[in-house]
Amino acid sequence: MKNSLLAVALSAVLSAAAGCATTPNPGNTAMAATAFGPVRVTEHRGNDDLLTAGLGLDGLRAMTAPAFADPESPTAAEVRRRAVWSNWRGIADLAPGGGYAELYGSVAPSPGREFQTLARLPGAKQPHRVLVQVPDNFDQQARCVVLAPASGSRGVLGAIAVAGPWALPRGCAIAYTDKGAGSDYYDLDAGLGVQLDGTIGGPDAALAFQPEPAPATGVAFKHAHSGDNPEAHWGEHVRQSAEFALKVLTEAFPDAAPYRFDNTRVIAVGISNGGGAVLQAAQSASVGDWLDAVVAAEPNVTVAGARPIYDYTTEAALLMPCALPALGIPAMPTADAQCAALATAGLIQGDTIGEQQQSAYQALRDNGWTDEALRAGSISVAFDLWRSVAVTYASAYGRFPAGAHPCGYSFSAVTKDGTPRPATATERAAWSSEAAGIPPGAGVGIVAPPIDPANPIAGLQCLRALWDGQGADADRVRQGISELQVAPPAAGLPVMVIHGLDDGLIPPAFTSAPYVAAARSAGADVHHWQVRNVQHFDAFLGVPVYAGVYLPLLPYVYEALDRTWAHLENGAPMPANAVIATTPRGAGKPLQAGHLAIPR
Repeated sequence: MKNSLLAVALSAVLSAAAGCATTPNPGNTAMAATAFGPVRVTEHRGNDDLLTAGLGLDGLRAMTAPAFADPESPTAAEVRRRAVWSNWRGIADLAPGGGYAELYGSVAPSPGREFQTLARLPGAKQPHRVLVQVPDNFDQQARCVVLAPASGSRGVLGAIAVAGPWALPRGCAIAYTDKGAGSDYYDLDAGLGVQLDGTIGGPDAALAFQPEPAPATGVAFKHAHSGDNPEAHWGEHVRQSAEFALKVLTEAFPDAAPYRFDNTRVIAVGISNGGGAVLQAAQSASVGDWLDAVVAAEPNVTVAGARPIYDYTTEAALLMPCALPALGIPAMPTADAQCAALATAGLIQGDTIGEQQQSAYQALRDNGWTDEALRAGSISVAFDLWRSVAVTYASAYGRFPAGAHPCGYSFSAVTKDGTPRPATATERAAWSSEAAGIPPGAGVGIVAPPIDPANPIAGLQCLRALWDGQGADADRVRQGISELQVAPPAAGLPVMVIHGLDDGLIPPAFTSAPYVAAARSAGADVHHWQVRNVQHFDAFLGVPVYAGVYLPLLPYVYEALDRTWAHLENGAPMPANAVIATTPRGAGKPLQAGHLAIPR
């Protein structure tokens, strides 16, 4: 990867333009007042393309990450390549027999340029990343931009497997955003954080995230500690990524300028938190002026009257480990003790372990959980993901700074027994490329308050009480959650919602189903695919026990994009609503098209 003289010159032009307030373009809704920082422009050709950083399918499948020549001080190119590798592997099932690049998807090289900067919403304390990929085959006549907010809390390339394989071969530019979360961790002890190019810098550098001073140690990260409650602004982050893309294209192709919302097709696509972000973008009252279509898969979205993610996550953290054996799923080592503690607290009933397990299971069922969601939810139990989400989101919703978590949790590099320790230079160097934006992972763990042997669930109860308890801290968290409700999309905007009916992390009963119902009641043009035998994590299908019973989600996302494009291009009808009856491939068998049963 290298910076050409053209790229440097273009960066200077864009940086100067970024310092000016945006003004309405003819035929456009006025853009938001946006502040973009300096723009970094890089070229990616030959053995370093846009889609796989030159790794190809074999390189993406490799079990070890692309190496850093100097583990403590990698180059920006090395950081990017590893970030591409980790983000692909965090989202897609790339295992042999899984069908990727054979039945669906593509890893064909896509040469081009990347433009990235830090953007800031009006009033925000922290910036967020936006990155635009412009392939060399960009179609200046049928100009299009695909908006791709990151899945989960991932970094700016967290949707590369979602948008890249579809958009780049078609000649569309892609605008990525980390939507206020991401992998820009900050070492509170060393005063070191992540720069725009992914390398580590000190407090005097232009860091992508630098928390406000606080009496804290360990590690801070943007999703938890920005003070901005980023989830409440996901739609604005998506809009800003679109604005940045138009700026980039206008300067990159001056002979075809200007690029505006009324002469450039804009499609937004996202999964998980990215799916929630594109649905937030769709609610804009003037969305028809800047956004042409939306494809949202397994979206973390909250509508009035539905359960927000913090509610069902803290419930699952408490009850699900105890409940799963009632479904025939082997108990985790601490499950019996958790059952006993729940019974002592009066949260479940029963004198025996079996009675307690059945009580916990019934409580979840009574609150809307399906058996399919509970079975797949066992994945989140195994990885301690419920607690991880609850700890991070409580901090974000309450806008608590580092070191001030209301339940006493913090984040740090840890020893094998969970004791906090200083982060190493090698760990810091890999944060930008390996962190998923929410610990544990990338050498950073959750540091819990001391466990009371008499009440081993006290920490989980504290997290739950921030939702259903009393006090100033709970009020702060609930206030943040109240800012998340999403309105129906603008009239006439084509919206495609896809959700696996076995999703155990973001169950459709709490998210996509109430969203679709509310949108249709408002007269919105929403189309809904509900897919059987699909859970939340395609990446886990590389594990044979999951591959035999679950199917990937991404084929349906790509198909929905194809059908949406045909609708916009040729007036073809949007896909009909469907509950898709799939067929699991079975243990040790390769995926075939018939297993997916995609409607035609």
